[in-house]
Amino acid sequence: MSETTNFRDLLRNNKPLKIVGAINAYSAILAKNAGHKCLYLSGSGVATASYGIPDLGLTSLVDVKTDAQRITNSCSLPLLVDIDTGWAESNDISFAIEEMVSAGVAAVHFEDQIDSKRCGHRPNKRLVSIQEMNERIESALLGKGSSEIFLIARTDALASEGLDGCIERAKAYEGAGAEALFLEAVTEINQYIVLKEHINIPILANITEFGKTPLFTEEQLHSAGVDMMLFPLSAFRAASRASQKVYETISKEGTQESLLDIMQTRDELYESLDYLNFEKNLDTYLKNKENGNDKET
Repeated sequence: MSETTNFRDLLRNNKPLKIVGAINAYSAILAKNAGHKCLYLSGSGVATASYGIPDLGLTSLVDVKTDAQRITNSCSLPLLVDIDTGWAESNDISFAIEEMVSAGVAAVHFEDQIDSKRCGHRPNKRLVSIQEMNERIESALLGKGSSEIFLIARTDALASEGLDGCIERAKAYEGAGAEALFLEAVTEINQYIVLKEHINIPILANITEFGKTPLFTEEQLHSAGVDMMLFPLSAFRAASRASQKVYETISKEGTQESLLDIMQTRDELYESLDYLNFEKNLDTYLKNKENGNDKET
C-alpha cells in the first residue's frame, strides 16, 4: 500500500484525522514515536525554520520539496504539504504537484490568495477569482496524473467575503475537482457546520495557536462534521520557546546545568534514532571491510 493510499484510509477511518506539524525529519520521527498517524509540513514552518524569513510567499518550490523529501525519506507516515499558491506562471501548478509526487508526498493544499500571499491569520489578504482558483485545481489534477496524491483546496475568503462567499467558492472548487476543502481563519464552530451542509467533500480545520480560530477540541470538531484537524506548528512553537530559554540562560548563567530537566537526554535521542542499531551495522561493515569483504550488510 502506498503512503498516499494510507492517507485516504486514515481519512476514512479517523473522524477527525489529527495531522501534526513536523518542521524537519527528526520532528517527524518524534511525532511517529508518539503515536501520530499523519504529518504536516507548513509553508510558514519552511520559511521560518529553514530560512529565517516570514511567511509571505518568499520560499520556492525547491525549498519546500527539499524539506518534504527529507521527511518522507526518514519517516513512513503520510505527509500533507502546504504548497501556498503553487509557484507558477498564470495558474499552471501542475509542475508543483508532479514535484510533490516525486518527493513521496501524500497530500497537498493550495490556496486562492494571489501569489504575493500573506499568512492566513493576517489582515489584507487578496484573493484570485473563483475562475482562477478553478484553473489551479484543474492544473493540479493534470499534475496528479495517475498518482494517488490527495488535493485539498484552501479558501481564505471568510475575512473578505463572509461565509456565503466561502460556500460559493467551496461548491465551485468541489465542482472543479478538489478532493477536500480547507476553510482558513474560522471564528465560530457553526461555520464548519453550515459549510458541511453545502459540500460533499471532507473539511479540514486549521487549529493553529494565537490566530483567529479558537482552539476547538477534537470532540467539538467531530460533532461539527469536520474530517481533518490540523496542528501546523504546535511542536515548533514549543521547541522555539524552549530554545530561547536555553540561549538566554546560558548567556546569563554561563552554564546549562539548571536546564537539564527540560532537555532530551542522549539516551532518549539514541532511542529515537535507533542509533545503537545503526552503530552495530557500521561496526559490521567496517569489520567486513578490514577482512577484505566490503560489500554492504
